[in-house]
Amino acid sequence: MSIDSTWLRCPNCFRDLAAVDERVYGCTAGHRFDRAKHGYLTLLPPRAPRTLGDDREMLAARASLLDGGAYSPISDAVIEAGRVDSTVSSDPSMRIADLACGTGYYSGALARSVPSARLLLADRSPDAVRMSLRSTPDATGIVLDLWSPLPIRDGVVDVALNVFGPRNPAEFARVLAPHGRLVVVVPRPGHLAELRRDGQMLDVPAGKAEQVVNQFAPHGLGLTVSTTIEYALRTDPPMRRLLVGMGPSARHATTSTTTDAGLDQPIDVTISVDILVFGRTTASTG
Repeated sequence: MSIDSTWLRCPNCFRDLAAVDERVYGCTAGHRFDRAKHGYLTLLPPRAPRTLGDDREMLAARASLLDGGAYSPISDAVIEAGRVDSTVSSDPSMRIADLACGTGYYSGALARSVPSARLLLADRSPDAVRMSLRSTPDATGIVLDLWSPLPIRDGVVDVALNVFGPRNPAEFARVLAPHGRLVVVVPRPGHLAELRRDGQMLDVPAGKAEQVVNQFAPHGLGLTVSTTIEYALRTDPPMRRLLVGMGPSARHATTSTTTDAGLDQPIDVTISVDILVFGRTTASTG
């Protein structure tokens, strides 16, 4: 595992980062960051919130479900969205940043479809970055706070992915290259509806896609493509437990949920998401 410092800037002073020695990276102002034994850098700003992001149990549930192919139609659509411009997708210097990488499932799939691409894996959870690097060891991994100014240089990202993750519109626009695109995946109101009916999972508000479009517009990113992916996923009780346990609803679920309560037979669960592709329209106003 290695660090490609050409992605990175200091989270303290925003100067470029470079290798000081084999395990230490720093800027000209003297700020220093040690590479973890698992290969990633922690680049949190001063006084960063103490939140840790997804824990190991959530990530393990997600990996088990995703590796089983339950969300492969979404992954296929993300690959298509990331490669829609043949000029960019065939560029041997193509740079893909997964902002809220989780297990690295989606960016790994996109990177495998463009083997020459360089990949940045970024998440608030050290466990997430560590897990993602296992499947894509040639990537650069960083722990960051997505709500803060990102430790990523201006205009270095050709394709940015944000799949079911928090969004920082001003910063996403700043790091995107002039020709780049941002691929955002958000759930629709019907997503996992069968598992939400007893209140054990967080609701998805109506109009989420429109809200996201409005968030990015002031920062010079406009919607270029919108695709809805919707299908019925046949599930048994263990799979339904994974669906609840792999996301933020895991922190709200009780030990007796819709996934178990008398539903020992397979049922269809709705998978419904919007895939939104943004490109640069005007200079950022923010």
